[in-house]
Amino acid sequence: MNRKLVTALALAAAAMSTTACTRITTHQGYIADMSLVDAVQPGVDNRDSVEKTLGRPTWVSQFGEQDYYYLARDTRQYAFNVPQPSRQLVLRVRFDTAGNVVAVDRRGMEQVARVNPTSKKTETLGRNRGFFEELFGNIGQVGAVGADGGSADNPN
Repeated sequence: MNRKLVTALALAAAAMSTTACTRITTHQGYIADMSLVDAVQPGVDNRDSVEKTLGRPTWVSQFGEQDYYYLARDTRQYAFNVPQPSRQLVLRVRFDTAGNVVAVDRRGMEQVARVNPTSKKTETLGRNRGFFEELFGNIGQVGAVGADGGSADNPN
């Protein structure tokens, strides 16, 4: 009897350990073919040839010379956790005023910033009001309806 209980618990623990740690890997954005990326040459290509070679960009800069950006990111996570980047490529194709390629810049994981938000509250000027004071605090602060016979915009 005791042996059956131990075996059942061992099987349950093994089943939980194999299903609880599911690893999920995903890809977001541009699917980069490095041979095509290497084919884009400064001084040789222009906007049209870049779009024909690499496809439409992930986004175009709004200011300046309207550079093209291609973003690719691989993430991994365990089930129900926050995804963590495992690989990233930011490809920036810069153009001159005539639309010719000036440079092709590549960035990787060094561009990923880790932000740890804090749970502390920001102090504000004024007084600290509790829940019920916030809820009922304005009662009696405004004149009662019809107490003074009206107002400038509603004389009756």
